[in-house]
Amino acid sequence: MQKSELEYFKGILKDRKEQILKNLSGVEEEMTELQSQDLSDEGDFASANSDSLVESAIITQQQKELSEIENALKKIENGEYGVCEMCEDPIGFQRLKVKPHAVYCIDCREIVEKSNKE
Repeated sequence: MQKSELEYFKGILKDRKEQILKNLSGVEEEMTELQSQDLSDEGDFASANSDSLVESAIITQQQKELSEIENALKKIENGEYGVCEMCEDPIGFQRLKVKPHAVYCIDCREIVEKSNKE
């Protein structure tokens, strides 16, 4: 992969990382606010509990993506970015444009998804 392409993806990954960190900070503030509310009836409690579950799911997903982004940034620094972890072939440019922190090429991703469903 050319240096200009690496810089392009590095910029995208860093921007996404910054956005996720802002999101996580905002969600944590919302969770703290939900926990500090005085819930007087079952409806309020159910609504707050539902909100809390949604927020927890968002945090989990965002933390997973953040970890994948950190991994991709390390790969850029190590010169290993854009290489499939399964077959070691290059990951297509278009795939990386859609998911810059991808670790598998299209073919290997399908294999992994099929094996996870079974």
